[in-house]
Amino acid sequence: MSKPKKPKFSDWLQQSLQLLGRLPWMWAGYALFVGVLLVVGRISPALGIFSAVTSLFLGVGLAKYSDLKTSSEHPVNFYWAVNKSLPLAVIAAGSIVVCWFVFMAIACLLAGEADKIPQFFFHWELTAEHFNRQSTREIADWIYSYANVALIFTLLMQNSFIGWFTHPLMLFNDARFSQAKEQSQRAVSKNQQAIYKLLGFIFVEAVLCTTVTPLLTPVLYVLVSVMMYVSYKSIFELKPS
Repeated sequence: MSKPKKPKFSDWLQQSLQLLGRLPWMWAGYALFVGVLLVVGRISPALGIFSAVTSLFLGVGLAKYSDLKTSSEHPVNFYWAVNKSLPLAVIAAGSIVVCWFVFMAIACLLAGEADKIPQFFFHWELTAEHFNRQSTREIADWIYSYANVALIFTLLMQNSFIGWFTHPLMLFNDARFSQAKEQSQRAVSKNQQAIYKLLGFIFVEAVLCTTVTPLLTPVLYVLVSVMMYVSYKSIFELKPS
């Protein structure tokens, strides 16, 4: 009896690109929506982080919707995906905002800059000085730089304290947090090589989007959402061959 084939990062990447190709117009529209949402997030760090993380985890539900719509005998509608995904995405985003605020507040207090703490909730930067006499790449770099940092911070928090598969397990399996976290830890320990390659790929792409290709930041968010779903599906939904 042959051993079950272990998931590989290259397989996850290929399957993610194939899933994006099934409904390209929907994903293009969602990437545009994420791009606009991240611009609005420049009103304050809190709003920016909340918008970024919400769009990231909402995209996981849309990936499930895309998969079911194009491959299942019983496809679901778009409203189902949003209605099911948004509450948990908002909770996850709120948790990340709280963690970020705690770290930021402690840093400000240690630096003797307590007056900067309120800026976390409102710090208007959408002014002409950031747009005048600058190239499109420079403007995009300024707009989306925080989003790439937020993505890295979210993944670090998720993999350090929550678990890579915890969110999709809670979303699609209706598992409690403690149960989902335990299942995620077991899955990660069995597939460490693929997970580390996946995270390394995302971190490298986030750095590239921060320095070289900032306009692709919304696309990176979409890709990470899809890869989170694809990696979850390959371990928890597909039968071993």
